[in-house]
Amino acid sequence: MARVYVTGAGDRADRVRRLVEAVGLEGYSRETVVLKANYNSADPFPASTHTGTLQALLEVLRHAGAGQVTLLERSGMGETREVLERCGVFRLLARSGARAEVLDELPAGGWVHIPAGGSHWRDGFYLPRALLAAGRMVQTCCLKTHRFGGHFTLSLKNSVGLVARTVPGLSQDFMHELHRSPHQRLMIAEINRAYPTHLALMDANLGFSRGGPEQGEVIRPGLMLASSDRVALDAAGVSLLRLHGATGSVSEGRVFGLEQIARAAAIGVGVAGPGEVDVVALDREGEEAAARIGQLLREEG
Repeated sequence: MARVYVTGAGDRADRVRRLVEAVGLEGYSRETVVLKANYNSADPFPASTHTGTLQALLEVLRHAGAGQVTLLERSGMGETREVLERCGVFRLLARSGARAEVLDELPAGGWVHIPAGGSHWRDGFYLPRALLAAGRMVQTCCLKTHRFGGHFTLSLKNSVGLVARTVPGLSQDFMHELHRSPHQRLMIAEINRAYPTHLALMDANLGFSRGGPEQGEVIRPGLMLASSDRVALDAAGVSLLRLHGATGSVSEGRVFGLEQIARAAAIGVGVAGPGEVDVVALDREGEEAAARIGQLLREEG
């Protein structure tokens, strides 16, 4: 069983702390930590990670005794360094003793080739060396539909921002390959097989039920969720989108039949089906939402 924790009460800092403690902070002391947020563009939350959520995560990691914390990011809609500057990320990281690695600027030696290995990637893809060398991997995602080929962008699709668009010395554009492929959603899932995630936190205070990723129809679930299992977390996120009126591809068929989730489950990224997801409320305000998400997964999972 994989647990997805839900909270709906308190300020961001308190809720992030409770969620992270519920998932578990064992093994963080003195370990290098890589952190992936959602800065695909400089558009405000829920298009991008809320500054308060990032700050709260950094504070929790500091109290856990983590070693060097490095934010890894590559924006798809804008120049990454400019996006991070506009969102105030560099200032926030500096105050917390953390650093950023702007993936657009990595030299060839900063990337590691991940072979295709039965995936739908033609020749594989490249991930940051820092990601694969870290002791712990933490990510925070938003709750959004995606009007392009992804259909929804939660924790699994957040991994796309870790993959090299180009690598110095190579002519291939890996994002062109991904976005032009009829297997795009399968390829998204396959990125996640290449590295572990120890904590994934979803800021669902607001979300997009249509449109996305940079703008859309805003919904207000007023929740935050977390898990160590990306498949379970995304299944809960899709359920939450359906409960808040999402239409189109994200609303069609079984939750575990959606290609991102189905492929990720099939290749062992996380749980294999809805019967292995336990949605747990951490406060009274989260109880109703946890019950509704759990019921939807039982009925439509």
